[in-house]
Amino acid sequence: MMALPRDEGAPRHVPVLLSEVLAALGDIDGCAVVDGTFGAGGYTRAFLDAGADVIAIDRDPNAIAAGRALAAGSAGRLSLVEGRFSELDAHAQTLGRAGVDAVVLDLGVSSMQLDEAERGFSFRSDGPLDMRMEQKGLSAADVVNRMPQRDLTRVIGILGEEKRASSVSRAIAERRKERPFERTSDLAAVVEKVVGRSFKGKQIHPATRTFQALRIYVNRELDEVVEALAAAERALLPGGRLVVVTFHSLEDRIVKRFLAERSRTRAGGSRHLPEAEVPPATFELIARGAVDPSEAEVAANPRARSAKLRAARRTDAPAREIDPRELGAPRVAEPGQWEE
Repeated sequence: MMALPRDEGAPRHVPVLLSEVLAALGDIDGCAVVDGTFGAGGYTRAFLDAGADVIAIDRDPNAIAAGRALAAGSAGRLSLVEGRFSELDAHAQTLGRAGVDAVVLDLGVSSMQLDEAERGFSFRSDGPLDMRMEQKGLSAADVVNRMPQRDLTRVIGILGEEKRASSVSRAIAERRKERPFERTSDLAAVVEKVVGRSFKGKQIHPATRTFQALRIYVNRELDEVVEALAAAERALLPGGRLVVVTFHSLEDRIVKRFLAERSRTRAGGSRHLPEAEVPPATFELIARGAVDPSEAEVAANPRARSAKLRAARRTDAPAREIDPRELGAPRVAEPGQWEE
């Protein structure tokens, strides 16, 4: 097998649960694998090394540009696609793949984006309050400066799971009357005054949940997850494998419910009611429950601490329509409902 170049295009972060992802995929030599979240290319490189042909997708044009060297050295086995993984089936078809053997989704923000202050994803380094993966559309600054306070409370409370969402949104609304938020450090400072570092049992930065909420909202991340699961169901060949790595409870709940519903073969009945008919299962679970990172991996890479892996094998049953609400995807104000 042709050796891939190790200088340019090398991943700048450690892929989370890589050994477990490869184990869930099994033998992928000669297989067509979709890496729905290319990022810094860590998973993709491992798939190429294992002999797979890879379709790597990313919304971020910076990630695609950084992957050109890896694609150039892949002897045609890596196709880079700038786009959304919610359309992965369409991307595969455009590249001549009517079906694929595996889909891997590593959800959430990439280490590359977090580490670049100018992208505005992190409160740890001051930068413009942006957070747009595609670098277009509404920014986080647009949301905190213009969204009605009531809607902002719901976004922070639901998408960030911040218990003090009302207080945080109130503080934001009061401050933006004086001057708009433009920098990550500015917003983080306001949130920190409300939440406080001394909150009992709190081990994360006070602004973590608010920043998570804004990032998820700006990029429609949970809607994208739902649509990507449906796209994977359509794209996978019988026997193909779906492997998903999640990093917080909202996205993990969606994946868990999707796989539980799609692998169900019987509906619950009772002594008084017969079992209802259920559609043929489109997936078979590879393992019950989620796979967590080892203590050694968490010690070596703290960003892995909240990761969970879920995997399933595609059956030959036809793909079905999907209902985001049944999967637990929360409903918050759409931009068109509050934008001027």
